[in-house]
Amino acid sequence: MNVPEFVEGNQLRLLHTGTEYFLALEKAIDQATQEIFLETYIFQDDCAGQRIAAALVRAAGRGVAVHVLIDGFGSQYYPEENIRKLLEKSVQLLIYRQEIFSLRLKRQRLRRLHRKLAIMDASIAFVGGINIIDDFSGPDITSPQFDYAVEIRGPLLQFIHAAARHLWTLVAWAHFKKRWTNYAPVIGQQRPAGRQRAAFVIRDNLRNRRNIEHCYLQAIESANREILIANAYFLPGINFRHALIEAARRGVRVVLLLQGKTEHLVQHLATRALYGNLLAAGIHIYEYRHGYLHAKVAVIDQCWATVGSSNIDPLSLLLAREANVIIDDHEFALQLRDGLLQGMKKSYPVLRYSWKKRSGLARLINWLCYYSVRIVQGMLGYAHQEYKL
Repeated sequence: MNVPEFVEGNQLRLLHTGTEYFLALEKAIDQATQEIFLETYIFQDDCAGQRIAAALVRAAGRGVAVHVLIDGFGSQYYPEENIRKLLEKSVQLLIYRQEIFSLRLKRQRLRRLHRKLAIMDASIAFVGGINIIDDFSGPDITSPQFDYAVEIRGPLLQFIHAAARHLWTLVAWAHFKKRWTNYAPVIGQQRPAGRQRAAFVIRDNLRNRRNIEHCYLQAIESANREILIANAYFLPGINFRHALIEAARRGVRVVLLLQGKTEHLVQHLATRALYGNLLAAGIHIYEYRHGYLHAKVAVIDQCWATVGSSNIDPLSLLLAREANVIIDDHEFALQLRDGLLQGMKKSYPVLRYSWKKRSGLARLINWLCYYSVRIVQGMLGYAHQEYKL
């Protein structure tokens, strides 16, 4: 495992929901003068997608080298006509593992680009969990998605810039677009921009396979007072669960803010199979039902925080390309913690005594879904690895 390198002198700004994020992202795109790298799992043809696409076209029109990388599964319904128009306007766009219809369940089909990352002129970057999709996209949605991103300035950008260029180069070569890797030299902001200490952590299938999970585990194992985790798809392996349970047993207040409304029912029901053991250990669980919770964040002891794209489930921790920022800063952690506490006020607490009174049928359904996920995990070759359900 590569130990994350914490860098001093950064200025970080927490962005909550797409409303804050897209305003900041569009402004940064419009101010770019040299190059833009944007990576996203979902690029939707809705108000938000059209807004960001227009900003990218404006940037390319004034001579900025614009590189857009979208995932072949998450963005499979993005119209081909839109892609053609972006290419015609000199926006360089590549599709990561373009999805071709197949009934075969292969591990490589699940190795998705799940990062949500953008960097302009190596001088400002955004990392988080927010896709290029409108908060109110879809029927019967009255509240924005509960999600976060972080705006970054300062020396940490050199690591984000290197990661974005590296992945673009790999995908461009795979698409026989070597000419799209003739980068002009870009010198970003190397001087301190603030006083915050942070690290950039990625997960891939080479040298960084378990970095994000290990960062979580180290922080949980060293926690003394409080662990707050908000995660959209929470299906941790046995090591992660044991770490949380051990923390609760030594007196740490452990709180999980999870989805109450979900678009992926089987995984949600599988997650609920774990509630009994977690509640029995004294862990507090809240289900957010005010809207869709899409966050992948945590705050530990009011000083350690993370914001990123990685869920705590097999897909994120074993297969997908992910990116998180880890922040060692009391002020930032308090701000994120306050946002999570506000989310809990709009959530339903799962109480141990009422959970034990569920019907036998409800328990059976939860465990059937849980073991279905385990079977799929075994079929993909992960049954005997360190990450076990």
